[in-house]
Amino acid sequence: MKLATYLLFEGNCREAFTLYEKVLGGKLTAMMDHRGTPAEEHVREQWKDKILHACLEIDGQMLMASDAPPDRSDGPMRSVSVSVTVKSPEEADRIFNGLADGAKINMPMAETFWSPRFGMLKDRFGTDWMVGVEMPADQANCG
Repeated sequence: MKLATYLLFEGNCREAFTLYEKVLGGKLTAMMDHRGTPAEEHVREQWKDKILHACLEIDGQMLMASDAPPDRSDGPMRSVSVSVTVKSPEEADRIFNGLADGAKINMPMAETFWSPRFGMLKDRFGTDWMVGVEMPADQANCG
């Protein structure tokens, strides 16, 4: 079984995933808009160049998304956070800072009882992120 996070955007998926590729690394393996697909006939003209499906592959894992037309969505990013766990505080800080431009910082990066560095933010695209450093194996209980 594989589990993957699928995000829904309000029309800015292309911009978000371009940033995520830069900040998180990995490779965009899909960035398909509605135009030229069978889905094109089911969206309004202003949505034809919006993203039907995007996929960012990072170390064998996938972060996927699309732009969700308002008539087909309850709204973007409702009560979901993407959790990123890395090995070093420096890498956690780099990712957090890369996502922080225009973001609402919910919890600044700091040492916590569960992680040497951990922070939470809602980026300018509406995605909630939790960025942290893995605990040593003898102290970890998830992730």
